[in-house]
Amino acid sequence: MTLVAGIDCSTQSCKVLICDAGTGAVIRQGRATHPDGTEIDPAAWESAAGQAIVAAGGLDDVAAVSVGGQQHGMVCLDSTGAVVRPALLWNDVRSAQAARDLVDDLGGPQAWAHAVGLVPLAAVTAAKLRWLADHEPHHADRTAAVCLPHDWLTWRLRGESDIAAVTTDRSDASGTGYFDAETDRYRVDLLELALRGRSPALPRVLGPSESLSGATLFGAGLGDNAAAALGLGAGEGDVIVSIGTSGVVCAVAADPVRDDRGFVAGFADGTGRYLPLVCTLNAARVLDAAATMLRVDHDDLSSLALSAPPGSAGLVLVPYLEGERTPNRPNASGALHGLRVSNSTPANLARAAVEGMLCALAEGLAQLTTHGVSVRRILLIGGGAQSRAVCEIAPTVFGMPVLVPTAAEYVALGAARQAAWACSGSPAPPAWSPPATLEYAGDAAPGVLQRYAQVQDLTE
Repeated sequence: MTLVAGIDCSTQSCKVLICDAGTGAVIRQGRATHPDGTEIDPAAWESAAGQAIVAAGGLDDVAAVSVGGQQHGMVCLDSTGAVVRPALLWNDVRSAQAARDLVDDLGGPQAWAHAVGLVPLAAVTAAKLRWLADHEPHHADRTAAVCLPHDWLTWRLRGESDIAAVTTDRSDASGTGYFDAETDRYRVDLLELALRGRSPALPRVLGPSESLSGATLFGAGLGDNAAAALGLGAGEGDVIVSIGTSGVVCAVAADPVRDDRGFVAGFADGTGRYLPLVCTLNAARVLDAAATMLRVDHDDLSSLALSAPPGSAGLVLVPYLEGERTPNRPNASGALHGLRVSNSTPANLARAAVEGMLCALAEGLAQLTTHGVSVRRILLIGGGAQSRAVCEIAPTVFGMPVLVPTAAEYVALGAARQAAWACSGSPAPPAWSPPATLEYAGDAAPGVLQRYAQVQDLTE
């Protein structure tokens, strides 16, 4: 049996899966947590990866490794390979004004969409680099190379120290704001625009099945959403709704998407195709907040929500609890609308939290279909997909059945599948069996979306 390893360097933790390269069966696994916060010393990723690898039984018998990672994070290295400052993560919104400035500097959202397929928001690496140039110019001056979390961790796990050896892949590069997935080329002019004329080195972009040789073979790695799609075996017509720290709606597509308004990011996937994507800042944390307010656990929150009627008796929660990315409202707050004596019940509040979170994701789904993305089926994954209320209410909000795959670490699984591809020499990834799914269906409740649309712009 040939073994491969997939590593998921996520916002909150590192997960490692050791899999059978032929079938994808998980043989061993381990995990370790990351510190909280929106900026982090990358050394914490390396430390957690080391702990998770040990917990998974080590890599001595593994033929190949790939790393999937949180997207957009800004890792700056000096000429010796030392980290210049703590990495800014995707959910750090201090770069919101920098993003707005960058959009204006190039001539508006349409110019960015045409250039690289996405419009800078606070999350995007280019916006973080502009923030660095304006607020910490001494750090910008020291920066000899810029890379992303999975780039840096792959580089460190390979035992490299030369910044010229840093690599990335097109799925993660497509979220930087200075890489065009349609042409597979960096836009160095946009990097220089972000850094006010500075032009640090960028990682070499590897192809989906390309590998890096050494004591252990390493695959190119992937952004977390592309890794999850590969782990799920998603194809064209599959829409993935992921409810984790952030909320993601994405779809595998043959052709690139360029959204002039910037709602849809034109990312690449991990197979050479595209992964148009809408991301919200608030997903499972909305459920966490509701459970905290009601002083219940998540099982009780589900029971309460399912005991309330569709529409929560007129109660609507706009879930911008930590600002919002889509729509671009980094300084917004959440809001509760329609509160009356008659609907002031724990059940209605619980259901309003679930419906509000799902309405924000349904808005993302509508944006994808507006740009010609076909929807054959919806796959619901992430921690939020373990909520019975989310699974049962989602079809009523989305207006079609949803499939919930067996719970698994799909980012790490997708990275492992890429590792197996890298050591196979095959032109296509290995044909691992897709996960089993459970289907949820329900009557569409268009009134829920309509009421949400009426109030979502009333909050700031």
